[in-house]
Amino acid sequence: MILVDRHGTPLAIDTESASRNESILIEPLFVKMTCKNHKPERIVYDKAGDVDRIRDKFQEAGIDYICPHRQGRTRAVKQDGRKIRRYKRRWIVERTIAWLHNYRRIVTRWERHDFLYEGFVALGCAFTLLKRF
Repeated sequence: MILVDRHGTPLAIDTESASRNESILIEPLFVKMTCKNHKPERIVYDKAGDVDRIRDKFQEAGIDYICPHRQGRTRAVKQDGRKIRRYKRRWIVERTIAWLHNYRRIVTRWERHDFLYEGFVALGCAFTLLKRF
């Protein structure tokens, strides 16, 4: 998983097994955030993060959590449609992932150990930052 700002600059990365639920992986990603003194105003996430536990946690922290509801949601709707328009900007994250796919060792995982792969992803993020600035 990758956390980016509104310009597509990588702020945090976290590698985990593909079998884990994404809603569990959101919180550790924010612990790894590099700008610890900066609290984001809003977070845009996809439908996989439509969990009331996460919504309540971010609301307590004063962060606006923008995530469309999954189809067949049995609980009450927690956000109106006005904020969901910002969900259209999720292409920024996809663009950052495409930048990281320029590096061969990130596209296909060749390493046996996860800490090596995470190191290469961090190196790819560093190269991406150097190219941008």
